[in-house]
Amino acid sequence: MDIDPVLLRGGAEDFRYLLGRGYPRKNSLELVGNRYSFRKHERELLHRGIFSPGDSARRREKLLGIGGVARKPLAVDGYNVLITVEAALCQKPLVLADDAVIRDISGVSVGYRMRDVTVQAVEAIVECLKASDPERIVFLFDSPISRSGQLAKHVGERLRTAGLSGEAFAVKVPERILIGYPGVIATSDSAIIDRVAQVIDLAGHVIRQRIPNPWLIEL
Repeated sequence: MDIDPVLLRGGAEDFRYLLGRGYPRKNSLELVGNRYSFRKHERELLHRGIFSPGDSARRREKLLGIGGVARKPLAVDGYNVLITVEAALCQKPLVLADDAVIRDISGVSVGYRMRDVTVQAVEAIVECLKASDPERIVFLFDSPISRSGQLAKHVGERLRTAGLSGEAFAVKVPERILIGYPGVIATSDSAIIDRVAQVIDLAGHVIRQRIPNPWLIEL
């Protein structure tokens, strides 16, 4: 996957400028993408990484460090966190966004399947959680995705063997539970971040602490 960092940063500056002045996100991304002849993955990097200065500042205020979950209840946006960590393990491009959250651009969701790297990603996440000492943990996976129940069972068992107080469930709409959860939310989903009080970029912490040399693009 070819990425020209200089060209991409130029597009990022233009996109950020437009967003900061209230221009519609979709139209602004199309305008910038067409101007620079960006391909799909380059446009996705901008979409996932660039936000208006106001939005970015508000989200940064909600972000906790890994120590911020100690002795607090934690709800994990399961596929959101897991897929990002898997992308890092597979050396796929990640973007360090304006709001200080690391996001992947893989676009994997409905077609997700458990693989060997899934087990690796779960291990890395659980080990990071073990070191951060949350009061209790709940993982939520989207039940419409195939074998979500099997994945939830695997994660729940791994939490127990690690001595962590936690459970994992496959539910129809995790976002509804996450938005109303009385604790810290682990996600990079900007729509959820905007509607909750405290957030942790769990995938980002796992990537920084446990995955050597990730392909991390900063715009």
